Amino acid sequence: MLTAFNKYPVANVEVKAKKSKSSVLTDSSGQFQIVCNEKDVIQIKPQGFKSVSRSISKNYNDETLKINLVFMDSRKNRELAVSKGYMKVEELTFAVSNLQQENNEYCNFSNIYELMKGRFPGVHVDGTSGSYSVTIRENHSMSGSNEVLFVVDGTPGASVDGLHPCEISSISVIKDGMAAAYGTRGTNGVIIIETKK
Repeated sequence: MLTAFNKYPVANVEVKAKKSKSSVLTDSSGQFQIVCNEKDVIQIKPQGFKSVSRSISKNYNDETLKINLVFMDSRKNRELAVSKGYMKVEELTFAVSNLQQENNEYCNFSNIYELMKGRFPGVHVDGTSGSYSVTIRENHSMSGSNEVLFVVDGTPGASVDGLHPCEISSISVIKDGMAAAYGTRGTNGVIIIETKK
């Protein structure tokens, strides 16, 4: 399913599968069904929105994708979105005026750990819900902790467990010499998170 602003369905958008070469259009409720090969890649490139690619898992039968498109606001893009039938003019007008905080690609992820997986070079996320471990590069210590130091809104050592991806405005990964500013706590690298204050 395709949505914008985590709320409104996006219709008439072409969805392509890279390996199987199949393509479909989303319906009026943003729904689509497409034939994929194993480990295929779904590609979505609607005008006025950021392009999106999603990998299909190995066990891809009947896999459900919920993708929130990020609208690139401008007068031209608003006109495109309406003329191509992506969104209704009244929905788009309201969304742009009132729901900008939902126009965030990070909102596609259920938690911060899922967000970090595979998106930041050198960052490794292991574990499952309730028990995640985040490291940068290879492990450094044979006996001590190898986890990174999280700095949230300037507070070192802050917990990120309850931080929802929609609340985040930026994530920066600091390693090597730059992490020395945080002393021994930064030995394993630092992940700096700024939230929408």
